[in-house]
Amino acid sequence: MNPIRLLLLGAPGSGKGTQTSRLLASFQHLESVSSGDLLRQQIQRKTELGRIAAAYISDGRLLPDAFVTELVHNELSTKGWLSPKSSWLLDGFPRTVTQAKSLRSKLTPHKASLNMVVELDVPESVILDRIENRYVHVPSGRIYNLTYNPPKVDGLDDLTGEPLTKRPDDTAEVFGKRLDSYRQTVTPLKKFYADIGILHKVSGETSDIIFPQLLDIIQKKLKHV
Repeated sequence: MNPIRLLLLGAPGSGKGTQTSRLLASFQHLESVSSGDLLRQQIQRKTELGRIAAAYISDGRLLPDAFVTELVHNELSTKGWLSPKSSWLLDGFPRTVTQAKSLRSKLTPHKASLNMVVELDVPESVILDRIENRYVHVPSGRIYNLTYNPPKVDGLDDLTGEPLTKRPDDTAEVFGKRLDSYRQTVTPLKKFYADIGILHKVSGETSDIIFPQLLDIIQKKLKHV
């Protein structure tokens, strides 16, 4: 089968995490690299990279593009995934054209560039409704939704029984600003990948509607050059 090196694009709250989990369960050879997880690991380990990242985050500043690109590149290299036959999924990166170009320049010499980018097209009204009903178990990162994925006991995590909380930015007003910011950065990013010829789009209001479309695109790529 052909390798898959995939990036999922989608607004905050569009369900990228859910789709990633379903893809990893469906394709045993597919691995996931999350820039957010890598940053958290570096911060927890108190490495030099972690200290730099923590300083930026505490000041409310965005991390430099080169910093995050290097972090992801190092992870791919360490795992031995910089090869033409490797298959993996990127989560949370790249988010800008500058990051996309930087990453591509690092992966091209290894013939391991992204070969598929899929945009999750979810109506903003649906996203805002999800956010209003979203609660999280902070220690584990488990997410619940009162509409379609409620906890077994109201207000408590299913596994630990600990209280669930609402993220401070999970309000329609704050999230609306995040959606505005996303639209501004994703438009040129989509054009970049469309020009390369690897951009696809799947649309729907729920994970169950979107996932079969996503699955179909990937299976066709696996079987055909």
